[in-house]
Amino acid sequence: MNIIESCHEELLELIWTIEEEHGETEKELLIRKEGSSFAEAYLKTLVNNGYILLKDNKVILTEKGQAEAKLIIRRHRLAERLLHDVLEVKEEAMDSSACDFEHFLSEEVTTSICTLLGHPLTCPHGKHIPPGDCCRKTNMEIRPVVFPLTELQPGKNAKISYIVTKFNGRLDRLSSMGLLPGIKIHLHQKHPTYVIQMGQTQIAIDSTVARDIYVRHG
Repeated sequence: MNIIESCHEELLELIWTIEEEHGETEKELLIRKEGSSFAEAYLKTLVNNGYILLKDNKVILTEKGQAEAKLIIRRHRLAERLLHDVLEVKEEAMDSSACDFEHFLSEEVTTSICTLLGHPLTCPHGKHIPPGDCCRKTNMEIRPVVFPLTELQPGKNAKISYIVTKFNGRLDRLSSMGLLPGIKIHLHQKHPTYVIQMGQTQIAIDSTVARDIYVRHG
């Protein structure tokens, strides 16, 4: 991807975000956020390419622009989710890393990330992740592949996929109890604590620990 394409994507992403937060995008607000020299030049290009319309003081995404912006936002927020949940990138570095990462994600890789993460609905900041075809197919045909233990229903079996925690002591404790990737478990109950069966062993953990354990049905 060249620098022009990257700038176009960043501007479409910003327009979508402003519209999401304010209901509409005012041209002056967009220019203030990006700088007049940047925004004015690329707004004209986006108009010429059919991505936006300029009406009075409003910047309006066309159907083509909506579709493109949706894909960009989806890639960015899935990248944030991957960096936060799996790679444990710190908050201050997560957004800039996601911005770099999103430009190189193909549709196939984006789908793979979404499936790995269990088709998340929101990014780490709580913003909506636009669903893809894989999400709609999952809703109709199959369950998410990977999800937090907190979403497993009592009486169900699962296999641990990975554990994500910022606390090394917690990871050591879980490892010492035998809760490791690849281990098969059975969830007996969720209240007042989570009771997990591993072979002949039962373990009780609280909900904060259960949120760190990601499983898949099996």
